[in-house]
Amino acid sequence: MKKLLSLLLSFVLLLTLTGCPAQDKDQPKDNQTNLTVHFIDVGQADCALLECNGEYMLIDGGNKADSSLVVSYLQKQGVQQLRAVVCSHAHEDHVGGLPGVLAVFPTDRVWAPTRAYASDVFDDFVRYTDQQGLEIAIPAPGDYFFLGNACVTVLGPVKSYAEPNNTSLVLRVDQGETRFLFTGDMETEAENDMLEHWGDDYNWHADVLKVGHHGSNTSTGYRFLRAVMPQYGVISVGKDNSYGHPHEEPMSRLRDAQVQLYRTDEMGTILAVSDGKTVTFSWEKGSARPEDPTQGQPAYYIGNKNSRVLHLPTCSGLPAEKNQVIFDSYEDAMAAGYTLCSRCMK
Repeated sequence: MKKLLSLLLSFVLLLTLTGCPAQDKDQPKDNQTNLTVHFIDVGQADCALLECNGEYMLIDGGNKADSSLVVSYLQKQGVQQLRAVVCSHAHEDHVGGLPGVLAVFPTDRVWAPTRAYASDVFDDFVRYTDQQGLEIAIPAPGDYFFLGNACVTVLGPVKSYAEPNNTSLVLRVDQGETRFLFTGDMETEAENDMLEHWGDDYNWHADVLKVGHHGSNTSTGYRFLRAVMPQYGVISVGKDNSYGHPHEEPMSRLRDAQVQLYRTDEMGTILAVSDGKTVTFSWEKGSARPEDPTQGQPAYYIGNKNSRVLHLPTCSGLPAEKNQVIFDSYEDAMAAGYTLCSRCMK
């Protein structure tokens, strides 16, 4: 009996760590269908339409003023029904356009990190959800569903936070061997809590990262970025916005990780298509180009021979010259057993 209980507990733990099971009754058998992610240009806001096997889901809807744009875009893509509408968190630049979407498109499920927030746009979001006969569901880490044959898994948040940005739902979308990661506006504190919750054995790698909080320095910390190690990053951001997004600090961290960057302020609406093995990109403004990931990358790193802590050349806590060891790359330093200093991780 104890052995059976142990096996059952191991199986539950496996589901918790992986989210998606190997097979699901709703999962299509055709594994060749593409997953297309439309990062819709809604200025200083977020909105992404995902399509797989003729099924659609929407993550965020831009500002209230973007409602007509988003509805029109979905109609042009042939959307008639949504498998899911996800509000990453309650700020207007994410939830504002969703009431208009819910007024037009029948929806199977609505996810958000809360059912109440003191704003008119969030009240509208709740009202139009109610009109569809649905209740806003607050998913827990490990919850999942299938969009066609792509699996959508909730990874965070793992704690309660007063700051709405940190309540952002974090979604991992697996399609074949490829993976997308959506983090809303989650900030570094909640990123690190999420890493600790899932543990050292969790595979965080994603091919495409929707860069957190429009490229704000409050998000995409070194620790989180080094865990995810994306090949591509997409920043949804408004041209010449008053926040100064994207900030130079996360841009430097992304370049340091050699992430190829795509920005809606420069490229317009961006499409990422996965065939299950590779991801290809196209974008609205044909003359624009993704940013070179090697541009602005540190030429070297400085290690402390005694503490075996690694520093960026600009760090205020550099060791004395006699204790320094120089590495040409971050990977070489990690292979030698060095860890990045806490100042440089921020």
